[in-house]
Amino acid sequence: MKKMDSFWMPFTSNRAFKEKPRLVEKAEGMYYYKPDGSKVLDMVAGLWCCNAGHNHPKIVEAIQGQAARMDYAPHFNFGHAAAFEAADMLVDITPDHMNHVFFTGSGSESVDTALKIALAYQRERGKGTKNRFIGRERGYHGVGFGGISVGGIPLNRMQFSSAMLNGVDHLPHTLDIERNGYSRGLTEHGIEWADELERILMLHHPDNVAAVIVEPIAGSAGVIIPPHGYLKRLREICDKHDVLLIFDEVITGFGRLGSNFAAQEFDVMPDLMTTAKGLTSGAVPMGAVFVADKIYDQFMAKPGSAIELFHGYTYSAHPLAVAACKATQKVYKDEGIFERVNELKPIFEDGLHSLKGEPHVIDIRNYGLMGAVEMAPDEGAPGAKGMRVLQAAFDADLMIRLTGDTIAFSPPLIMEEEHVATAIDKVSQVLRSV
Repeated sequence: MKKMDSFWMPFTSNRAFKEKPRLVEKAEGMYYYKPDGSKVLDMVAGLWCCNAGHNHPKIVEAIQGQAARMDYAPHFNFGHAAAFEAADMLVDITPDHMNHVFFTGSGSESVDTALKIALAYQRERGKGTKNRFIGRERGYHGVGFGGISVGGIPLNRMQFSSAMLNGVDHLPHTLDIERNGYSRGLTEHGIEWADELERILMLHHPDNVAAVIVEPIAGSAGVIIPPHGYLKRLREICDKHDVLLIFDEVITGFGRLGSNFAAQEFDVMPDLMTTAKGLTSGAVPMGAVFVADKIYDQFMAKPGSAIELFHGYTYSAHPLAVAACKATQKVYKDEGIFERVNELKPIFEDGLHSLKGEPHVIDIRNYGLMGAVEMAPDEGAPGAKGMRVLQAAFDADLMIRLTGDTIAFSPPLIMEEEHVATAIDKVSQVLRSV
């Protein structure tokens, strides 16, 4: 590298990083490797995405084979068979009422696509006044203007507030450390927060609201677990007022919780479901929106042969992404990876909660192979402790994810018990050192 200043890094303090870079140069299985050859245990699956581990040989082989066979295929009035095959594979594992897939290039694109489908659906059925969205505080739905509008992370919105969507409201978040601290799985208190949706709908009137969008478990804001019955209550209120429910499953999808999707794990069925990340195990960028039959059928019912939805991307169902997707889904199935999550969940949970009582720790929460250890912030400097922990962990050959002063864990689903023990030991040492 001649210099590091050319690359403007995303969601990173570029000046701080370039003073002390944290670089990796190869990966395999549960590990990254630093330039000096030392192994770094990956406890965040890259960025919530490498569910099958790094460089799985069957996924690599599929990508290499496709690159040699066909580099690109358009999907505006043309297509390639593998894209349809991938869609068939995916709807085999989605909720029964979701039999259609719209391919995108990322989670952000998936969210904006779902929002546009929701708006267009309401218009198609003669309810064009239903044009507002309701998101949730601390929600993360990517970085498109639609996504940051329905999202609820203040710093993601602050610099762009003048150009966000109009008419968006937000539910309260469900983090309540005082009542639910050190919870294991779904929390006991807070179902009443779902009833805020009723109040917000009455404020704007249901005739003006197109959809509600939430993450079943809020990942990027620090693994915020919903209370028992919360998601079911949202579904009931949406049904009562003829409002669509969108689940953002970019993180929770593809086995992270032990089921195919959070919708099935919690037995709450959305109308639209956004995905990415684990769709290809992070090997090639790709996203997908799963669409309920009633929505798809509404578009297909119009007379004639005109385009049903004026939306799409150059890289929708890119051949390399499709190859990675098909291979990834086959790996998940053939190797029983989602089933392994259910075996590992209690081990992971016990490991995380063994950190209770360590310096700085004020809460621990988890579900499936997602977990968080929240630390008390430095006085007057939120996030500063988190960055010290991030650096100390990397120096100790451990990769973690920091959200402010919360350590987030989302390991590859191929993790073994020994990896849990190693990671917890390293985190314990780091917490005592900072």
